[in-house]
Amino acid sequence: MSRDATDRSIDHWFASYSSDHRNATNQLIHVFAVPLILWSVIALLWCIPVPGTLFGPGAWAALIMFMTWSFYYRHSRTLGMGMLLFFVLFSWATRWLHMELGTAGLLKLAIGVFVVAWIAQFVGHKIEGRKPSFLTDLTYLLIGPIWVLNKLYRKLGWKY
Repeated sequence: MSRDATDRSIDHWFASYSSDHRNATNQLIHVFAVPLILWSVIALLWCIPVPGTLFGPGAWAALIMFMTWSFYYRHSRTLGMGMLLFFVLFSWATRWLHMELGTAGLLKLAIGVFVVAWIAQFVGHKIEGRKPSFLTDLTYLLIGPIWVLNKLYRKLGWKY
């Protein structure tokens, strides 16, 4: 039995998330801040030591990225594949930064980016006059990145 595209749960998530993000300035802030937050979380996870010698730095980040990617792919194969590309790019960048800065340097950078990006998010929501979506449901922390990716897809004329 096929479902109408408007019946997909991702559409419901996007509609609800979009209702908290109507202001153009807030949307623009999110386009930059959400990917920075996503990268900083990956980098923070990268810094968590891995016990034993079987896995190296980044193992926790890889595990969480895989679980997150599975969520995205389950809701939209097209968006899932786009997020896979971003996860790969973020992983390469994080690995390079880890090699250049070491764990302590990467940790400091990730914390700084995380704090600044979240401040930007809250400024955007102050402008919007609405609280962030994740305060009503933590799942919106996962929706933000694919909502931003979906904005890119729409701009390129791609369907999700």
